[in-house]
Amino acid sequence: MDLNSASTVVLQVLTQATSQDTAVLKPAEEQLKQWETQPGFYSVLLNIFTNHTLDINVRWLAVLYFKNGIDRYWRRVAPHALSEEEKSTLRAGLITNFNEPINQIATQIAVLIAKVARLDCPRQWPELIPTLIESVKVQDDLRQHRALLTFYHVTKTLASKRLAADRKLFYDLASGIYSFACSLWNHHTDTFLQQVSSGNEAAVLSSLERTLLSLKVLRKLTVNGFVEPHKNMEVMGFLHGIFERLKQFLECSRSIGTDNICRDRLEKTIILFTKVLLDFLDQHPFSFTPLIQRSLEFSVSYVFTEVGEGVTFERFIVQCMNLIKMIVKNYAYKPSKNFEDSSPETLEAHKIKMAFFTYPTLTEICRRLVSHYFLLTEEELTMWEEDPEGFTVEETGGDSWKYSLRPCTEVLFIDIFHEYNQTLTPVLLEMMQTLQGPTNVEDMNALLIKDAVYNAVGLAAYELFDSVDFDQWFKNQLLPELQVIHNRYKPLRRRVIWLIGQWISVKFKSDLRPMLYEAICNLLQDQDLVVRIETATTLKLTVDDFEFRTDQFLPYLETMFTLLFQLLQQVTECDTKMHVLHVLSCVIERVNMQIRPYVGCLVQYLPLLWKQSEEHNMLRCAILTTLIHLVQGLGADSKNLYPFLLPVIQLSTDVSQPPHVYLLEDGLELWLVTLENSPCITPELLRIFQNMSPLLELSSESLRTCFKIINGYIFLSSTEFLQTYAVGLCQSFCELLNEITTEGQVQVLKVVENALKVNPVLSPQMFQPILPCVFRGIIEGERYPVVMSTYLGVMGRVLLQNTSFFSSLLNEMAHKFNQEMDQLLGNMIEMWVDRMDNITQPERRKLSALALLSLLPSDNSVIQDKFCGIINISVEGLHDVMTEDPETGTYKDCMLMSHLEEPKVTEDEEPPTEQDKRKKMLALKDPVHTVSLQQFIYEKLKAQQELLGEQGFQSLMETVDTEIVTQLQEFLQGF
Repeated sequence: MDLNSASTVVLQVLTQATSQDTAVLKPAEEQLKQWETQPGFYSVLLNIFTNHTLDINVRWLAVLYFKNGIDRYWRRVAPHALSEEEKSTLRAGLITNFNEPINQIATQIAVLIAKVARLDCPRQWPELIPTLIESVKVQDDLRQHRALLTFYHVTKTLASKRLAADRKLFYDLASGIYSFACSLWNHHTDTFLQQVSSGNEAAVLSSLERTLLSLKVLRKLTVNGFVEPHKNMEVMGFLHGIFERLKQFLECSRSIGTDNICRDRLEKTIILFTKVLLDFLDQHPFSFTPLIQRSLEFSVSYVFTEVGEGVTFERFIVQCMNLIKMIVKNYAYKPSKNFEDSSPETLEAHKIKMAFFTYPTLTEICRRLVSHYFLLTEEELTMWEEDPEGFTVEETGGDSWKYSLRPCTEVLFIDIFHEYNQTLTPVLLEMMQTLQGPTNVEDMNALLIKDAVYNAVGLAAYELFDSVDFDQWFKNQLLPELQVIHNRYKPLRRRVIWLIGQWISVKFKSDLRPMLYEAICNLLQDQDLVVRIETATTLKLTVDDFEFRTDQFLPYLETMFTLLFQLLQQVTECDTKMHVLHVLSCVIERVNMQIRPYVGCLVQYLPLLWKQSEEHNMLRCAILTTLIHLVQGLGADSKNLYPFLLPVIQLSTDVSQPPHVYLLEDGLELWLVTLENSPCITPELLRIFQNMSPLLELSSESLRTCFKIINGYIFLSSTEFLQTYAVGLCQSFCELLNEITTEGQVQVLKVVENALKVNPVLSPQMFQPILPCVFRGIIEGERYPVVMSTYLGVMGRVLLQNTSFFSSLLNEMAHKFNQEMDQLLGNMIEMWVDRMDNITQPERRKLSALALLSLLPSDNSVIQDKFCGIINISVEGLHDVMTEDPETGTYKDCMLMSHLEEPKVTEDEEPPTEQDKRKKMLALKDPVHTVSLQQFIYEKLKAQQELLGEQGFQSLMETVDTEIVTQLQEFLQGF
């Protein structure tokens, strides 16, 4: 591409590509795509985006195309890679001038230079770093800033490389430029501090921008540039100096307004200081040891004393708390139980921690966290009144604990209390003692203090297990407080029910649960929405607990379910509806079938909620979860939900519909439980299976559930299902068998095995394309035992239950192998006998014995030749299934089932599903469970004897080991 002639054309097409008119835009984009691989194209783009006279949008687009081209064509091995000559020219052009006037374009240029640096620096681009260093020294403000911006992005990119050779290069780079980076940062920092008092906002902002950028460079060099940073005096000097600089910057906040861009940049710089410390602690905990004392002193003084008043802000407090937390929790600083096994570095760090966290310090931190940071603020109380659902979401951790003050303070409290519980338990118990009895509703401050202390007692529940008689406290103190209905008491009602939820799995006597359920019923009718939502949460924790007893809960079930449903209707936020739905789901799951009388209202409401939640896929996931538990609770009655249920399953499992990304997993689970609980097949339920073929093609982690669904259809209505879908399913299975794991192959074969078990007449014809693969696997001695076992299970079903089909299959395979049928049959029996140990399931072992015995009586010389092996397997099968009756001394086949046997279901067990019943009925027709192996062997041997005559039969029996014959005779006594 000739630069002079091409520049005008490319510029014109780029201009068209910025158009809002798609008729102009699309052809332009197509043309640019074709030029991407043309030599010289990126040189033209460079000329365009560095020409400051051109339209900003066109230059922006040119930068983006250049940046994307680096990813695709800069590597030597890339298809259509740029030539080394053009790359050399481009590299030189990129760092000729750092004078881009537009901030956004300057940032993009810095990023694309960093992308090239990642691939070429320092070997192919040794001049980059020296050029940047020289450029950040110039006096021109714009050039200096742009060079510094680029310097940062290059450093950040090179620091992110992880290969050993790249790390070594970055270590070398850091050693070479660290001194310069420090002096650069100090220079800009001093300049900023001098200018703060000048009142020249533009100059202050300019120097602060440079301070921030140079500190970003230093952060990457400090954290990622040294193997043992504590051995480098400059690194440790910089880190120790951070605390003084932080104090200076915090003081500056007094003279900078609270609502301007300078303030924003100042706070970002202060936070960046703390990030340097946090990152360094995370990456180099032992190198951080000399900084532990100073870090703790600094953080504690600013967060837990008056020092920080007037200068700290929320994000800074959070960062300081994170620093304390990381030091307290750091595993590198925790000695082994046997001190002698700990490293000297660990012991040194531990010693510093212990020396700092004295009783007075810990007490002050604990008291300050509870009495200051745990207090509900005016803003929170206002939000409670104006947006109760928003308040609830915030309180339950809407933001990450790392960045939001309340969750951060609570996590810090938990970690410190856990680490120093012996010291802090008496402190918290004392705070509890002072708050016994009711609190004056007119004293809002006293109410908030009690709320904060109760919060602490809830968070420390596991640590206080041995120190608090929670049952007595619940009866004497907490329960009466729940009954105070004054409006100002609502923070305490909400906190108390939350507190009980925290203790429920820690220490709560089972006998007290009815009293709690009574309280929950009352609170679910509270006038305050936040109290009701919190009560629902505690209810979920209560029914989720392993000590939950259904009999205690049932008297309150109707009331609670009705009130929860009313709450679900009242709340409007997606997150809150999801939360209440999860509570309802949990209740339904625990009481199972006993929910049936009360779900009518919910069943009527869910279709409306589903329709309203079209844009909220996570809420739809919660609805799916609720439906799963509803179907399980309703059992066969879930058929009444099909008009709503089946379209929901259809949408959720249709991979051509965008929502399937969110809904598929729960949708498949709902599909499965619907089949398992369906009393009979319906045309609509059968039609949904059209979604299965694309799901099998995905071969995702959902494949196991897909196989369960297929089995569900086979058990539900094998004839209709197989006639409708077997051909397509068989084709999918054949493709799957070639590409999935061994475990996946077994799952496919188990489906075939189940189909043969349910419908031995139709299934072999329907799955005929798969059976030759099974036969071949047996003959060739499949090396994976679990696959071989499944092969033999499939073939055993065909041989035992559809003899004519087995004969035709044997004939087909004889042609394929170019062998005689008898010879092939003999090879199969021989391999079957040889690999019998691969079969571990007793049902399959008995099936193998029955299947091979079904070949008798026979005058076929090949079968007679394998007679010994057949008898060996039969006796092995007898050992597997025969149990001795101690009273009569006779043997009985333990796998035989009768119609009279009904499974006993305890209260804790789920009742049998419709599919369980179908499997039971199937077992009552299955030869494995209806044919006595003992009697079958006797009849087959007798028939063989009659066929051959006494002498011929004795000759045949002589081929069997005498020990096996003896065992056989013992089992056949009485016949």
